[in-house]
Amino acid sequence: MRRYQMFIDGAFLEHAGPMGQVVSPATEEVVSEYPVGNADDVDMAVGAAARAQPKWAARTSIDRAGHLVRIAAAVREKADALARTISEEQGKVLALARTEVLFTADYIDYMAGFARRYEGEILESDRVGENIFLFKKPIGVVAGILPWNFPFFLIARKAAPALVTGNTVVVKPSSLTPNNAFEFARIVEECKLPPGVFNLVTGSGSEVGGSLAGHPKVGMVTFTGSVPGGVAIMQAAAENVTKVSLELGGKAPAIVMADADLDLAVRAIHASRVLNTGQVCNCAERVYVEEPVAELFTAKMVAAMAATRFGDPLAESGLDMGPLVSQDQLESVEAAVARAIGDGAILRTGGKRAEGRRGYHFEPTVLAQCRQEWDIMRQEIFGPVLPIATFTDLDEAIALANDSDYGLTSSLYTTRLDVALRAANELKFGETYVNRENFEAMQGFHAGWRKSGIGGADGKHGLEEFLQTRVVYMQYNPAGK
Repeated sequence: MRRYQMFIDGAFLEHAGPMGQVVSPATEEVVSEYPVGNADDVDMAVGAAARAQPKWAARTSIDRAGHLVRIAAAVREKADALARTISEEQGKVLALARTEVLFTADYIDYMAGFARRYEGEILESDRVGENIFLFKKPIGVVAGILPWNFPFFLIARKAAPALVTGNTVVVKPSSLTPNNAFEFARIVEECKLPPGVFNLVTGSGSEVGGSLAGHPKVGMVTFTGSVPGGVAIMQAAAENVTKVSLELGGKAPAIVMADADLDLAVRAIHASRVLNTGQVCNCAERVYVEEPVAELFTAKMVAAMAATRFGDPLAESGLDMGPLVSQDQLESVEAAVARAIGDGAILRTGGKRAEGRRGYHFEPTVLAQCRQEWDIMRQEIFGPVLPIATFTDLDEAIALANDSDYGLTSSLYTTRLDVALRAANELKFGETYVNRENFEAMQGFHAGWRKSGIGGADGKHGLEEFLQTRVVYMQYNPAGK
């Protein structure tokens, strides 16, 4: 069994304290041990990052980018092994895990490419003989607190833009999926990133995450996770008025119009719902179908969900999805479905734990005739469960979609340009996908409205989250004046 150590100030440190265990969600077997850190470990990691930051920021941006490019190349070289690590601890099918690894490498390269492209401004002055310069400067130490659903990619989303802009980072992975982060730290060590520039601490969200968010030397906290987790981060950061960037939960609506290509809609929504076993915050969580095609759409979706292949990602090939990440997550999904059926939802397929299998498997599930006020339509499920409701016209569909505490992503299926443009203008979500699955591009801007978050990631706007401004007013005497 593997035994990992925290990575602080350029070295893996022997841990004398308690160790946690990582359990494979497909087999329920213990696969590794990791150190359960505390506030002292956080202080050590943040101190190392704070000491390293001035020298790191003093390097040219293209020099910093060179380190990222070397890390990206090493990630690609180890893609197969990294994919197996992710699949083993998180339950992701192997093909998706490998896609995550390669996308991570591409993302690091993409952010490194901003080294020569992010810039300040020269502003016009009201005074004769004065220049006004607006500089973009690093914030300092950035704390990245990660979820378990796309754990490897989220390292890059937090660290790559921070590092290329001159910040140093301390990353805390989820206790359910820390192994991939340790393997990333090994790559950092092999690529000879200067000590203290990237640090990795592990432990509970309440102690290690809270200590990071509340540390006075942390200049920014970037967090991906639940709404309660985001609230706790904000509360901890408030004492030091620390900047926060939060990507929180979602309850993404998918609107299917009567004129839509139903086969396309079924393919895209099914892919969105079973991707990573439904454990994706931006994928379709509730479907609204125009009444004339509701039964036909539902029948097609039931067939697609019932045909979904699931199992142990490291033991079976050709799978569409693996297990849920943990026993707690399995019980949460099971309870959500039971409540919906109790409310009056019609179970069309699935609805229970998979029988005769080890691991945390839940059958792909379709619930029909759902109502807007039920929990199944309002609270994030985070599992392979699709609730379906109907609507009579576009006005009602947009109103139902917008009636949510969340505002991360949304989608629409139609062949009419006027309908697509109305939805693009009236849906109150950070992202809207038209006639395609819910999955963002690295050059976009992934940001939520309402309780789905503050700030955002990806693209040039995501890069600028890691920068602050300094304005310099420079007065001089023009020659001969």
